[in-house]
Amino acid sequence: MPEIEGIKVCVFDAYGTLFDVNAAAAHLKDELYGKDAQLAEIWRAKQLQYTWLRTLMPDAYTDFWQVTQDGLDFAMQAVGLEDRDLRQRLLDLYWRLDAYPEVAAVLSQLKQSGRRTAILSNGAPAMLDGAVSSAEIGGLLDAVLSVDELRLYKPRPETYEMVLKQFSVAPDEVCFMSSNGWDAAGAAQYGFQVCWVNRFGQPTERLPGAPVKVLSSLHDVPRLIGAGA
Repeated sequence: MPEIEGIKVCVFDAYGTLFDVNAAAAHLKDELYGKDAQLAEIWRAKQLQYTWLRTLMPDAYTDFWQVTQDGLDFAMQAVGLEDRDLRQRLLDLYWRLDAYPEVAAVLSQLKQSGRRTAILSNGAPAMLDGAVSSAEIGGLLDAVLSVDELRLYKPRPETYEMVLKQFSVAPDEVCFMSSNGWDAAGAAQYGFQVCWVNRFGQPTERLPGAPVKVLSSLHDVPRLIGAGA
């Protein structure tokens, strides 16, 4: 018996779950003077904060590409870097972030089992197209859903509802995977069966909505839903 039953659709957050958000800074670590880890951490934190704040502020929406640029500008100033060429190279790398090593095999197993697969992301459509194309996983996905269509960011419930409209399923027929604890909580609160992919051993968020499983990678997802050995 699968540990998570009744799953028809497997949905993945993109950044941090399928794609390594630290990869851009890591690729240029020799040119960041040992500040790559600090830069990546601040960049990601501000990127997320700006999505939440812009969702709360009236008429303040801008797409995730602008948010990504704004977060990088803040992070570079915070660590004392001012280099327009380096900034552009970091941004260029964000369009082709490294996929985690297990991603393609897991998606392939899920597809072979007859499950439908999708991304649900804050990412702008062009950004997601670039990352999916670079990782060569487009053929393993039935849909790539961007919240840009709604001009709202996760964890607003309307964003998770996009999955139900796309696939005509009930919330508990969706297995949602995210490495972001706040996203896992939001999706669970909405009614999805959630696997929190806690890649970096983070503490549990003090938020409503609990995942059904906490994993360190995506490796076990097919087994958990009865789609693999």
